[in-house]
Parts: sequence; C-alpha cells; structure tokens
Amino acid sequence: MTPLQVLFEDNHLLVINKPSGLATMGSESGPTLHSLGCSHLKKKYHKPGNVYLGVVSRLDAMTSGVIVFARTS
Repeated sequence: MTPLQVLFEDNHLLVINKPSGLATMGSESGPTLHSLGCSHLKKKYHKPGNVYLGVVSRLDAMTSGVIVFARTS
C-alpha cells in the first residue's frame, strides 16, 4: 500500500490524498483512510490513548482525491 500522503496538517485539520481502492471509513476488511490517519497522529504526537479524527468529507473506496478530517470536535 502507498504511504499516507498528508497534504496539510494543523491543530484543527488533517488533509490527506486518498488513493483509489482504500475506503474512507467503515470497512471491516482491512485498514481505512480514517484508521491510517488516526495511526499517523498517534505515532507522530506519541498519543497514549485514542485519537479523535472526524470525517468532514468522504469518497467512495474506488475514488481517489483529497479528504479533509477534523482533529477537533
């Protein structure tokens, strides 16, 4: 799988280039862009617990494009 391509990140937003073939969220069979984004933040900022990442926009699994996630509620 292609490494996560973060296009923009600040305290409030995480913007990722989503490759085709990867679900944005909710897939029970393998990783999703949401789970990869959470893992990215957890590793980068050494977070011990769960990471909040709200889905602002989503694309179908077979579609590529830019996805915006909210880092704050």
